[in-house]
Amino acid sequence: MVYSAKESRYDKMIYRRTGRSGLLLPAISLGIWYNFGGIDSLENARNMLRTAFDLGITHIDIGNNYGPPPGSAESTLGRIYKEDLKPYRDELVISDKAGYVMWPGPYGEWGSRKYLIASCDQSLKRTGLEYFDIFYSHRPDPETPMEETMGALDYIVRSGRALYVGISSYSPEQTKEAAAILKDLGTPCLIHQPRYNMFDRWIEDGLLDVLDEEGIGSICFSPLDQGILTNKYIKEIPEGSRAKKLENSFHWGDKVSEERIEKVRKLNEIAKARGQNMAQLALAWVLRHDTVTSALIGASKPSQIEDAVKALDHLEFSEDELQAIEDILAE
Repeated sequence: MVYSAKESRYDKMIYRRTGRSGLLLPAISLGIWYNFGGIDSLENARNMLRTAFDLGITHIDIGNNYGPPPGSAESTLGRIYKEDLKPYRDELVISDKAGYVMWPGPYGEWGSRKYLIASCDQSLKRTGLEYFDIFYSHRPDPETPMEETMGALDYIVRSGRALYVGISSYSPEQTKEAAAILKDLGTPCLIHQPRYNMFDRWIEDGLLDVLDEEGIGSICFSPLDQGILTNKYIKEIPEGSRAKKLENSFHWGDKVSEERIEKVRKLNEIAKARGQNMAQLALAWVLRHDTVTSALIGASKPSQIEDAVKALDHLEFSEDELQAIEDILAE
């Protein structure tokens, strides 16, 4: 069946200005890190992308290494774009990244000019796009001079491969340096993509201040802490679940434990009092900062996207609610 987007798609979505730029992003964006790879259902991926756009989620975020296998999520997006979304290209913001390992040898990862430009070209080919709206340096490179990495991003814009550039997981000091270089080159840094959620609050220690000073927007990934900040594990951590497998290991520096789930149970009581579920509370909490432009969600089925967007119905917090959340997190 030929896809036709809902006419009501812009009725309820909230759009926020990205830093001091002219670009607006939806408060909820869709990342296609998991469940869009070559091993996953194409029709489920198609239904999720259609659902997202019908809800006003105009921003789709991807990375060159997403899959598995690496690159296959881009190919999935390319096929669905060609068959469903191409007529709506000017209504979409599609971002891509390069920085993690993508092919063997010394030129297949990090932040060299050779890698970033080659990776961008490969990504454009897999997605079938003429350009990306945003192209990111996915992670800082400790060996490559910052001037080279930022120079490559500047070239990617000037050559027509992207409209804007961003950085991901850069420290406050690295962000300030990158922003200064890009500003001098004439291609300002549009956006930073850090990890941020109730259990990982590193951006509050300086990064948000730098973003505000520099006029850079932010889009936070893992706002639900890989599913921990949802109702999924409140009753118990099921045997065989992803969380159970990671119970005694570290994932993004976080330990999945009964202690953490107990905090989620208490946070969920606050959510219920607000008329929300746990995931909606966690998304609203991330979006409470003016500097946070968008929360980047992942999904395994369309209903999860629909549920996430409902967080926008109640974004305001009272001082008592915020203090209660702080007390639980500090336990």
